[in-house]
Amino acid sequence: MMRKIALLVSAVLGLALAAPAASAAPAACAPVDWGSGDKQLFESQAPHMTDLRAGRHECYDRLVFDISGAPGGYAARYVPEIVQDPSGNPIPVRGGAGLQVTTYSATYDENFDPTYEYDDPMELVDVTGYATFRQVVMAGSWEGTTTIGLGVRARLPFRVLMLPDRLVVDVAHTW
Repeated sequence: MMRKIALLVSAVLGLALAAPAASAAPAACAPVDWGSGDKQLFESQAPHMTDLRAGRHECYDRLVFDISGAPGGYAARYVPEIVQDPSGNPIPVRGGAGLQVTTYSATYDENFDPTYEYDDPMELVDVTGYATFRQVVMAGSWEGTTTIGLGVRARLPFRVLMLPDRLVVDVAHTW
């Protein structure tokens, strides 16, 4: 009888140890005060844009413009449609809203040699599976500025950060 109890206890303990632990629920994202209105800052013409990349975070999606020096400034705003610079032709993007981001740095140097190259202007960064981002498109690099169109799920709060060698755009997943 004691042996049966010991086997039963061992079996129960074995099942308890083998069962996957309930994963902790992700921490709720704190409300953001970023807003969805226009944001801009101009300090000077910057060096050149060298790369564009994206990242997923728990509470926001991030787009990073790598710059070969300190960013000179930016203009970022939700627009009814992304337009190509300088032609003004509309560029369709996936998602419920379009965020147009301009950095005061070109994708070419003083000899017009490219400093940022891409394969497909309609898919600059693969944002498949992102919570907020839907598409990243090239809208033009003209007269020392570069404009990127960002298709997002909806008009959500965003912020823009200037760091020593990059410009960062974060779009929150929720209000």
